[in-house]
Amino acid sequence: MARLLRSFVPALVLPVLLAAAPAPVGDAAVRRAEAVLARHPVIDGHNDLAWEIRDHHDAAVESLDLSAGTDRLPYPLQTDLARLRRGHVGGQFWSVWVPADVEGPRAVEMTLEQIDIVRRLVARYPRDLVLADSAAAVRRALREGRIASLIGVEGGHQIDGRLAVLRQYRALGAAYMTLTHGRSLDWADSSTDAARAQGLTAFGRQVVAEMNRIGMLVDVSHVSDATAAAAIAASRAPVIASHSGARAVADVPRNLPDDLLRAIGARGGVVMVNLYPAFLSRTWRDWDMARTAAAKATGVPANLYGPKAPLPLATWDRAHPMPRVGVAEVADMVEHVARVAGRDHVGLGGDYDGIGGTAPEGMAGVDGYPRLFAELVRRGWREADLAKLAQGNVLRAMEAAEAVARAG
Repeated sequence: MARLLRSFVPALVLPVLLAAAPAPVGDAAVRRAEAVLARHPVIDGHNDLAWEIRDHHDAAVESLDLSAGTDRLPYPLQTDLARLRRGHVGGQFWSVWVPADVEGPRAVEMTLEQIDIVRRLVARYPRDLVLADSAAAVRRALREGRIASLIGVEGGHQIDGRLAVLRQYRALGAAYMTLTHGRSLDWADSSTDAARAQGLTAFGRQVVAEMNRIGMLVDVSHVSDATAAAAIAASRAPVIASHSGARAVADVPRNLPDDLLRAIGARGGVVMVNLYPAFLSRTWRDWDMARTAAAKATGVPANLYGPKAPLPLATWDRAHPMPRVGVAEVADMVEHVARVAGRDHVGLGGDYDGIGGTAPEGMAGVDGYPRLFAELVRRGWREADLAKLAQGNVLRAMEAAEAVARAG
């Protein structure tokens, strides 16, 4: 989740500019991409719909109609069943996120509430969704034509320092845990906070070992470089970055340097590319930070964009147009990760509904993946590598983690 920049990330922004553009009629690359994705649907590593349902829809799963277009709601969402189908999403890791400043037993309670939202969501749409906590369950869902619904816990603070809580999350279906979020812990450091553990402490290594033992993927999105390196070294199973990017392309702390991309690949892991423009383009991030500073200077909120922007910001926006970030920039990031880590070690973790209306142009919602795959087709990607990007790499990492757990 792109929550570390939430103070200047909108939930509603420029829907016209960011609307998905229709594909050219008769575009051979689009036709090929659609055919590839029909055979190899995307397994997306990160989606924050559960938090959005909680935060803006009163956790009312039963009264929120995901079979309708949620982009037309008063508070629009980037995810609904029709767009998941159009985007050829065959598996989704639903993030169960708790703000990093929520600690102790309340963090555990809120995590359980988030898991409850995911499970109720799946129960409401049994023809479309099915819970999955293993690679075999995902493959079964794909054969049935249903969307495998996996759970990812987005922050080690959510276990409240207790391995028993970690085990219970796994028992409830969680398939990965991100070791930190926006704040450092006593046992692991965040990429956006001062170090406390200097990597991983002895307890941090215990957490990794227990995750290996119970078949839970270790996720290094959000962690510091030192913590990522320590986790990769400590883990007997492949490590993933569920929604990250490459620092060489966009120099921001949340992205990974090339040496860590290589290390994740060398150990069989997967780096799943985040679609938040700040992680795709330093130019975009610098623009948004300048916009936030302008908002602060004039005493207006920074998270209102387009026609909802207060007059001082609307004036600022006219003088400082938003930099364009689109499908080409996403493809650039995918290709860099693939070059450095290897095409066997790149995936997709869109962070939809955690990035608000700031998704790349042409990929405004979960239905945007065919456009990315069409762009990669134009760049010469073959079906075998597109299939790995879509699902093969993350399934292989899951199977490897499960094998480590079986071996004890």
